[in-house]
Amino acid sequence: MPQLTRWYLRAAMLHLGGALVLGLLLQVPWARITFPFIAVLFPTLLHLLVVGWITQVIFGVAYWMFPRYSAEQPRGSERLGWITLVSLNAGLLLRLAGEPAHLLGRDIGGVLVTSALLQLVAGWAFILNTWPRLRER
Repeated sequence: MPQLTRWYLRAAMLHLGGALVLGLLLQVPWARITFPFIAVLFPTLLHLLVVGWITQVIFGVAYWMFPRYSAEQPRGSERLGWITLVSLNAGLLLRLAGEPAHLLGRDIGGVLVTSALLQLVAGWAFILNTWPRLRER
């Protein structure tokens, strides 16, 4: 298994663990009363599950298992793979910090826009790196 795939899967596991803890906190009434910001974290929970867990598992396994690009670069550009991983996780972390603040009415500037742009970069980097591996033989 390539090192990059291991990093994708490790990050995915961390996000899954965070989502499980967050899901539990959302179900505990005293936690929502004591810490009001917890009540607005459901969209954050969904983002952790969909982008942090599912998308990263897909990206990591695709990087590893899709057909070879060439003998010299069997998985395409490793650099694009790392750009995808870093951009996706940086965007997700900004989202995790910015979304609850936004939902509580705080002005957070361009945090959510930056988050979305980083995730867009990650998506396109993944597509650019993976597309050539989908050619017919």
